Amino acid sequence: MENDYKVLSLPKLNNLTPSIESTALKLMEEAGELAQAIGKFRGLNGEKVNMSEKEVLDRISGELLDVAQVAVSMMFVMEDTYGINIEEKVEEHINKLKKKGYIK
Repeated sequence: MENDYKVLSLPKLNNLTPSIESTALKLMEEAGELAQAIGKFRGLNGEKVNMSEKEVLDRISGELLDVAQVAVSMMFVMEDTYGINIEEKVEEHINKLKKKGYIK
């Protein structure tokens, strides 16, 4: 699929045997860590922040990648366990984004 937009690719983890349930719980855990990083490290919870803006953004981006990795891993669980065609689902998702005007 040729496009002019940026694509992020994350690996399929090969040293785990996750289920939908365990992956969903991990996704919620990582999303919580992302929310904590955004709130705490940007001073939204009232605590004094002793980190530079770069350090804060590095922590937030790291947590965001953890969330993305777990979400990608869950798609691989769906593929491996239930035969979901990831490429087909990604194409459907991209088409949905185009129809909504999020992608030109």
